[in-house]
Amino acid sequence: MGDYTIQEIYSVVVMQSFSGLSLLCIFVLMGLGLYIIFGQMGVINMAHAEFLVMGSYTMCLFSKFISANFPWMMNYYIILAVPLSFAVAFGVGYLVEWLLISRLYKRALDTLLATWGLSLIFQQCFRSFIGAREISADLPDWLMGTWMPTDSIFIPVNGLVLLALTIAITVGLVLFMTKSRLGLRMRATTQNREMSNALGVNTKMTDRLTFALACGISGIAGAFFTTMASTSPTAGTNYIVDSFLVLVLGGLGSLLGLFISAAFLGILSSVLEFFMSGSLAKVWLYLIIFVVLMKFTRGLFSARIRT
Repeated sequence: MGDYTIQEIYSVVVMQSFSGLSLLCIFVLMGLGLYIIFGQMGVINMAHAEFLVMGSYTMCLFSKFISANFPWMMNYYIILAVPLSFAVAFGVGYLVEWLLISRLYKRALDTLLATWGLSLIFQQCFRSFIGAREISADLPDWLMGTWMPTDSIFIPVNGLVLLALTIAITVGLVLFMTKSRLGLRMRATTQNREMSNALGVNTKMTDRLTFALACGISGIAGAFFTTMASTSPTAGTNYIVDSFLVLVLGGLGSLLGLFISAAFLGILSSVLEFFMSGSLAKVWLYLIIFVVLMKFTRGLFSARIRT
């Protein structure tokens, strides 16, 4: 390992692994949306990353507004900004399903092409109405600090907050899907649409709310993304491929697989990028994924959830 001591290597691995955990959180939140849209509804949404960008722009612009007009709220505005990011992405997702996706069910290739075109439209709208340059959110001071468990290990506070909120949202989503009336209707519709219709479930509205919910979760991912990096019209394209890989590697329909594959990709990617160039790290990462998928063609956990 060159001039690194054992202690330095240990500290680097710990800090890079935690950086990977932050990346894991973004993958999980993006993957949760894809889990609902792709794994449950059979729709390939190539515009999913643009909903992340939508959430991040909402967070950035809202922080600028608060900073300019209500500076005394800077330490607390995130409490409002995260739900606002969800609401904006949810609303746009609702309209997209109503105007576009509802006409393309059971036509997977058509949804891929249509949503890819939609992603380009969204990107151009971001450039035209917000600007092509990267922008960042004005974060509160308490979110910019670090926690030092040892003298050589620095853990950013925003990463800890991101991890806690990701766990809370995931638990909330699981409870919503398994315990609430609307969640049960969503699951019933995706499993047997004809029977759900016969039992009086409004499947068209359920589809709309399901798609919008998935987009809203991506909007929350975008709000969290601004605590890690600046955003731009094409910022989401760096995550859409990896998010699909997380979903496929874990096994379609498996939340456990989603978490494990997100951890695998996030932590491994972060550690590899410290010891080699970013492009070479991606090559090794995709090579490892390719080898794993050759052995587990339906994902790591598909056999446990499919009958």
